[in-house]
This record gives sequence, structure tokens and C-alpha cells, in this order.
Amino acid sequence: MRYSAPMHSRQTLPCLWLVTDRRNDAVLESALARLPRGSGVIFRHHHLEGPQRRRRFEMLARLARRYGHRIVLAGDVRTARRWRADGAYGAPRQLQGGGGLLRLATAHGLGEVGAARRIGADAVLLSPAFPTRSHPGGQALGPLRFRLIAGHARMPVIALGGMNRGTARRLGWPCWAAIDGLSAGPGQPSRPAARRGFPSDS
Repeated sequence: MRYSAPMHSRQTLPCLWLVTDRRNDAVLESALARLPRGSGVIFRHHHLEGPQRRRRFEMLARLARRYGHRIVLAGDVRTARRWRADGAYGAPRQLQGGGGLLRLATAHGLGEVGAARRIGADAVLLSPAFPTRSHPGGQALGPLRFRLIAGHARMPVIALGGMNRGTARRLGWPCWAAIDGLSAGPGQPSRPAARRGFPSDS
């Protein structure tokens, strides 16, 4: 079983993004194989430090590129360039001066969307679209507010937070990113046992 998702035309920007984390590390190799060719990977792995984090990045980068995926590093553009990532993912202030790299900015509201637009980010990841295990108790944007904010972006918007195939359909948004929602294998739920009724999240 493989996922399907459209591609965005801007700089061949993928519409489907697998986000790495401690909790999906053990299944990342199989998850990368299931993604449609040309998808994206956001390497976070903030639980690792220094050389260990870089070694894991390089291992996954080789595999991702074998499948035709693009891989960006959570962090500043200087580190992303040094690690030979395809791009950088972070707050707009971390992405300045990243010419030649794919720059994905984080945003939670109109102010950050505006900041991403001003620095010329290639896309913005707007979150949390839905309630998420990563930020329990946090207020989700919901479909209406998400679409209102996204309408001001003037750049590709990728939905993040509580995303899986079901919530993507509910949101009516083709481009999305997830940790659990893209990590489960065929016949498996998209997350472990339910917690507080949250969907798979990022």
C-alpha cells in the first residue's frame, strides 16, 4: 500500500512531507519506501545531539534520495548547507540568506505567515491544523481558521498538526505533513492506541 498526493509546481515542491521524530525513528526506513516518489522528508530528531544526529541524517538522506525524495533539515540554513540537505525548516529568522536551498518556514498565525513571506520562503507549514499529541491542550486552528490564514500566505501552504489521510480530506487541503500519519504500515493504525481522542499528529 502506497500513499498518493499531488505535487506542487513551485520548484517541484512536494505536497506530502514525512516529519521525523523520536517516536517514528524505528519505522522510518519502511515509511520512506511507502511514500510516493518525489515526496519530502523533514528531519528533526532533536532528541539526538551532535555527531549522532548527523549520522542518522546522512543515513536517512541516502535512503530518501534513493526513492527520489527531498530531505530538509530542521535548523538554520548554514547547518543545512553544511550537511548537504536539500533545504532548511524552521522559524523565518533561521531561513534568511538561504539562497539555493529549499526553505520551509514554520507558522502558527498571520504574523509568522507574513514573516515567512517577507524572507521569501518557498513554503510555510501552518500548524496546528488539528489537535495534536505533540502539543496536548493547545488550541488547534481548525479547518475554517486554517483556510483563512492560508489565504494570506501568497506561497504554498503545508498543513501540519493532527494530519493523516482522513484529516487531510476533512481539511480539504492537498499538501500536508505528519509524523504518525505517514509512519504506519499497511493494516496498521496511523498512531499507537488513542490518547485523548487526538488524531495522528505532528
